[in-house]
Amino acid sequence: MILQTLFPIIALIILGYGIRHTEFVPVEFFRASDKLVYFIFFPAMLFWKVGTAAGSDAVEPSLIYAGLLAVTVVFCVSTLFILYGGVRAFQAGSFSQSCYRFNTYIGMAVVMQALGDEAVVQFAVLVGILIPIINVMAVTILIWFSGMEMTRTKKCRYLVRALASNPLIIACLAGLALSASGMQLPVFINNTFALASVVALPLALISIGSAFSFKYLPGHLRLSSVALAFKLVLFPLVGAGSLYLFGVEGTAFKTAMIFFCLPTSTAIYVLSSQLNSDTNLASASIVLSTMASFVSLSLVLWWV
Repeated sequence: MILQTLFPIIALIILGYGIRHTEFVPVEFFRASDKLVYFIFFPAMLFWKVGTAAGSDAVEPSLIYAGLLAVTVVFCVSTLFILYGGVRAFQAGSFSQSCYRFNTYIGMAVVMQALGDEAVVQFAVLVGILIPIINVMAVTILIWFSGMEMTRTKKCRYLVRALASNPLIIACLAGLALSASGMQLPVFINNTFALASVVALPLALISIGSAFSFKYLPGHLRLSSVALAFKLVLFPLVGAGSLYLFGVEGTAFKTAMIFFCLPTSTAIYVLSSQLNSDTNLASASIVLSTMASFVSLSLVLWWV
């Protein structure tokens, strides 16, 4: 089960790394591929999976509550570490994101392979609700420690623009609306979304591998290792406690535990670059977290 689920994902990531570093295709290919996945193919898959789910009650509210609690606890503890653990202001935003932001692409691939369509819908709605909240947390820390002079109005505008333009949030909300309406997509439209969805995850995983760089890992090993402990040790432990607290069981429990064991998001590099934080630390954290996550995901798949 573990090998069947994780090997295809690892293989595609390694393929992406190999393609990039052998220069089999120009680097511009990956930039175009990232855009296609982020703005078209992955949102199309989210919309289709959520929108064709059986009814708007496909996700347990307790799953959302547990996810919110776990993210909030890890955010607060990691912020305390920034304040009292010797994290420099320039590193704070990148470090903070590394502790709780998650790789949606890997998560969707694992959930789809291991648990099937019911879990895919639960995962999609969970991340659709948590992404805006996590973005607010990340941007708050980035702006707080960046030294940038921004008025409260400007901060709010930045956040609203970032959230309103996020294609994953839009796709999830649109899918929920379609599911709640009870409408059925025409067969030719449904088949189009099904075909587009096939493209999303392979391209996304190859893109993750292409972005791997071990260059900055040695110089940022301490902080990236601490962030790893927050993301792949504390987060799953707090998450499991939250699930038990809210009585989450069955497929929802399994879906959430996979979510809690995901590596940090590759998007932390982009946001760190935009808001004056340490992109080298972000790069090191992405690589270390992604490699270590296959241990955490193996353990949680064995457990559940």
